[in-house]
Amino acid sequence: MAKTPSLKQHYSVLIIGAGINGCGTFRDLSLQGVDCLLIDKGDICQGASAAPSRLIHGGIKYLETREFRLVKESAMERNRLLRNAPHYVKALETVFPSRSWFAGLVPAALGFLGFNPPIRKRGAILIELGLRIYDFYSRKVQVLPDHYSMNTARLRQEYPALAPDLMAAGVYCEGRVSHAERLGMELVQDGLAANPASALRTYMAVDGRPNGKVLTLKDQISGETHAVTADVVINAGGAWIDKVNAGMGINSQHMGGSKGAHLIVKNAALYEALKGRMLYFGTSDGRFNLIYPFFGNVLVGSTDIPCKDPDLAHCSTEEADYLLDAVRQILPGVPVSRDDVVLTYCGVRPLPRAEGKDIGAVTRDHAIGQNKLPGTDIPVLSLIGGKWTTHRAFSEQTADAVLALLNKPRKLSTEDMAIGGGRNYPKGDAARTDFIARLAKELAVPTQQATILFERYGTTALALKDALSGTGSTPLASLPSYCVGEIAWICENEQVRRLADLVLRRTVITMEGLLTSDVISETAEIAAKTLGWDAKHKQAEIAFAEAEMAKRSIRNTRPEKAAA
Repeated sequence: MAKTPSLKQHYSVLIIGAGINGCGTFRDLSLQGVDCLLIDKGDICQGASAAPSRLIHGGIKYLETREFRLVKESAMERNRLLRNAPHYVKALETVFPSRSWFAGLVPAALGFLGFNPPIRKRGAILIELGLRIYDFYSRKVQVLPDHYSMNTARLRQEYPALAPDLMAAGVYCEGRVSHAERLGMELVQDGLAANPASALRTYMAVDGRPNGKVLTLKDQISGETHAVTADVVINAGGAWIDKVNAGMGINSQHMGGSKGAHLIVKNAALYEALKGRMLYFGTSDGRFNLIYPFFGNVLVGSTDIPCKDPDLAHCSTEEADYLLDAVRQILPGVPVSRDDVVLTYCGVRPLPRAEGKDIGAVTRDHAIGQNKLPGTDIPVLSLIGGKWTTHRAFSEQTADAVLALLNKPRKLSTEDMAIGGGRNYPKGDAARTDFIARLAKELAVPTQQATILFERYGTTALALKDALSGTGSTPLASLPSYCVGEIAWICENEQVRRLADLVLRRTVITMEGLLTSDVISETAEIAAKTLGWDAKHKQAEIAFAEAEMAKRSIRNTRPEKAAA
């Protein structure tokens, strides 16, 4: 195992929180030549950044709250991610059905007159108007085609299982991110490669209040501590921002989180009924919900419930039942039950505090809160809001604020910069075929295996050449689609510290519904050998990974009040 470089005593910027906002900011600042230390009490993208709807979307629903700037930014950033991360961000055709022609027009008009009535139903005309605005905002960075409409006859022909009262649909394209956690990890790796003076430490947290300008950091696994100073502190703790600030002696009230739960459902009839598209629809309570194909299963989301303590967030029994009922409302002809749910997951959106406001109406825009480290002039910038789609723009805004504080210029833009395995990505089917053929030759693996590796890692798959030599290409006995050298390479090169990092975030084994006790045992054996764990350490990691998986089981959902 490669030795991790020692930490310095001083960094220009300390970033607390390795969610998507922290990862993106770390990359941007490192590219500008700023030395940064990125820490997280857990793994990279372990919190809310591991629990999104996995959409890279322009935010059509934000039109209802008249956040036109956010819609424009989201649409452009979605299109940039489709270009910059083509290995993980793909186009997803979306069907937005309606149950009437005129519903929603009156409350939408009243909204422009300064009133704010909720829009509970969206008719075909309102959807058409919204999609035209959506198309307009997408054209500055054009990647996806404009929308089109389905009349009743075509909708019935293509989707016979849909609810019978649905009469028309708008069809448009969004983006989906197949492996969000790896994309976050690649942002960090890009930053480390660009600036060797920057550093990452997972499972490390601020330990107690600062001693003057000195912050003590404690490793949550080894217990070791390290004293560090910084010119600027960035709190990218997401829904935990106020807790992190309180730990440093700062009294802030920036955050007001919203819990979002999702289900991964294994149901062949449901999968086939979607025809490869996402259904994006309103339910009887006025919320937006979604269903789309995901690694051979179906992803169903999501709830939107106020949550005061992110540490207590879980997918409740009520949420699981609500999401399954949403499926039944839109596709009554497809039987679906709790027995079909292979995985649940839940995260808390880092929304700004908005006391007394309906949670669905709270902005999804981003902002920077400013405080000072107590008794010092060291700025503490809190990253409020944000989402996967707009992370680059928010990171750019944050980096510019930091550069101004450090009196340093911006050296380059990340607007058109490829991420990780998206660099030198083949364009078009012919180029893709040629790259896979080259990959198969260089890695000495069959074309089918090369295709799988390309889909998992993009152009980074070329780096697996040495790992797959000799016995490295031996398939796992418990999961033949992965091989021994591949798992070892991930452990060696991708900041894996716990078995859960490997099976929950560096791979999609869990999301595919393929994580069994045999897979956990076999991957633990490879991780132990690669990372130098003894038998006791290995068993502890197996127990921890199994406990983390148990939290995600539909059998372990509990009533909402149980979290209080």
